Amino acid sequence: MPASAVAAEIAEAGATIVALGSTAAAADGAAGADVAGDDQGPAIVITGQREEYGARSTRSATRTDTDIRNVPQAITVISESQIEDQALRSIADVLTYVPGAMPGTGESNRDQITLRGNNTTADFFIDGLRDDAQYFRDLYNAERVEVLRGPNAMIFGRGGGGGVVNRVTKRSSGNAYNEFSIGADSEGGYRLTGDVDLPIGLAAGIRVNAVYENGESFRRGVEIERYGINPTVGVTFGNRTRIDIAYEFFHDRRTTDRGIPSFGDRPLQGSDNVFFGDPEDSYADVDVHIGSFAIEHQLTERLMVRNRTQYADYDKFYQNIFPGDLNETTNRVSISGYKDIAQRENLISQTDLVWSGEIAGIEQTVLFGFELGRQQTLSRRLNGFFQLPGEATRRSALSVAVTSPTIDADVVFLPFNTTATCTPPITTSCTAANFNDSEATVAALYVQDQIRLSDSLEIIAGLRFDRFEMDATNLNTGVRIERVDELFSPRLGLIFRPLPSLSLYASYSRSYLPSSGDQFTSLDLTSSALKPERFDNYELGAKWEPIEGLLASIAVYQLDRSNSRAAGPTPGSIVLTGAQRSRGIEIGLERHISDNWQVSAGYALQDAEISRTTSAAPAGRQVPLVPRHQFSAWNRYNISDRLGFGLGIVARSKVYSSISNQVTLPAYARIDGAVYFEIVEGIEVQLNVENLLGEDYFSTAHNDNNIAPGAPTTARATLRMRF
Repeated sequence: MPASAVAAEIAEAGATIVALGSTAAAADGAAGADVAGDDQGPAIVITGQREEYGARSTRSATRTDTDIRNVPQAITVISESQIEDQALRSIADVLTYVPGAMPGTGESNRDQITLRGNNTTADFFIDGLRDDAQYFRDLYNAERVEVLRGPNAMIFGRGGGGGVVNRVTKRSSGNAYNEFSIGADSEGGYRLTGDVDLPIGLAAGIRVNAVYENGESFRRGVEIERYGINPTVGVTFGNRTRIDIAYEFFHDRRTTDRGIPSFGDRPLQGSDNVFFGDPEDSYADVDVHIGSFAIEHQLTERLMVRNRTQYADYDKFYQNIFPGDLNETTNRVSISGYKDIAQRENLISQTDLVWSGEIAGIEQTVLFGFELGRQQTLSRRLNGFFQLPGEATRRSALSVAVTSPTIDADVVFLPFNTTATCTPPITTSCTAANFNDSEATVAALYVQDQIRLSDSLEIIAGLRFDRFEMDATNLNTGVRIERVDELFSPRLGLIFRPLPSLSLYASYSRSYLPSSGDQFTSLDLTSSALKPERFDNYELGAKWEPIEGLLASIAVYQLDRSNSRAAGPTPGSIVLTGAQRSRGIEIGLERHISDNWQVSAGYALQDAEISRTTSAAPAGRQVPLVPRHQFSAWNRYNISDRLGFGLGIVARSKVYSSISNQVTLPAYARIDGAVYFEIVEGIEVQLNVENLLGEDYFSTAHNDNNIAPGAPTTARATLRMRF
């Protein structure tokens, strides 16, 4: 049967066709069967019903198309359908439903997360390529979001000690499809999205995704405006070659709301909607340009070559007036401020060769690849100084009454730190604030073998070598510092399948974080002589399909972080004797129980502490934002073809807000709900209500005095049209 006829039958059955050519499905890790086309047109790849949560397979974890049951590590996939059903809008929203993951506030200017007790602002990827600048990512163009826990250096390179977050973006499917939505919430915000997929002939297509959002918050004076557009072009040549070209522009401007301070050992009560600082002078503004080129070519029946190259330009401005310590005797809170300017350019290229066949009668999939990259960053900090009416001098901080902490500040930002010599008039004798120009280059080689010894036993073994070079110049002093690290990152996994529906695994993996830090800001004369931090992960797990289409998983792990800094025996010296240990159990449940019942659930029991004294804390301290118990569950159930309901819960035990272990965010449980109704075929309305019972809680923090109150009961209505 010709491919076009097969496609027509599939379309009538309500399935989704997602690829132009036979090599296309692999790019997104799509699961399903290949339907072979004739020589005149591309093959078609089917992923099943559009509404399924989770995913059947992935390329991200191994760089080869692998069933998720056969990946020896914990993975959670949040699909586009789940994103739409829950009205998720951010990485922080997604992380709420991932066991072992905890979003932070990121000083209200960036995504910042804790995975298995390890905090990061840089372990974010787009289609497997690094997207490590500090900003808030949107989900408008995401096919799905994959969260891979544990060190991932073999696949992703440096960092990723606790895990990585990879966004798989939408691309041309070669089939006509349109989706538009308009949403509004109870805080007065609205959001528009569009997804247009347009085939051009039999072998090419254009897809355009776009978003515009304008909104406010329950927090007074807090606003957001963001918009983005992501056109992509896909072209196939026969059924062996596919090329994808994509460009994204994304703009985000928002009030930088650093939250509320603590009072004693708890967050300050009664100020959930009060802005501490100056909302008019607190904002973040970022422009992101990302262009990518990808090609896949099936050289022979068993050998594929592919390359993905990405250029990204990030231009960010960040300014904030925020709270510090609250004096419990005087009931006055300290207010200070600074601004950051950051520009980054990334150019990254990865090339893979994938061969599948038999060696000595043993079926294998061998991966060989290399990565080349350059990242150039210019960053500068300016500190805020306040001038009160009638005073000739400027202050580095203000003290304001806790009953009226929202101020209209007369502030000037200057390139100096606050020191004793900085009493106004401020002179150049003051110590200069950070002003750095850095260039990081990477050259990496990696090899991996997936050895299928039998139908029930498989080994995954891989090794990556990175040469990471950092060249940083302090533009205040002219001092230039260079550092070269040569890193070997191994990975070993054993998968045993006693039943076709059950996989048991054991794995070991290692990753490194160079002394420059995840944003290249930590390199100085001292750190340039230090070895990279090291992450070693030991994991046992199981993945089971108790019924067709439902995936249950469990992982037990120990993650050791070593080579952390600590004070040396000589005053002012630094030694690498610090260490941190994270241990835990993660349980997941995703996909569907029946055709009408979708589910995404997770539980984590975890403990993360400083095991040997570091420069940040003594041994025995608990790592912040790591709850002992963490639980989430979301269900969508369709009671008819036109009516469905959603119900979910998010709960966690208490956590510390910082490594000081002085302030505790109390435990909480929040219930969310939704209703879905199809008005006519292709037009659906949905209503999501977050925090149905009005729980008063504190969701996360950046430190002891930058604590984020949880939102009260919030409703979001969405009208969605598909045709």
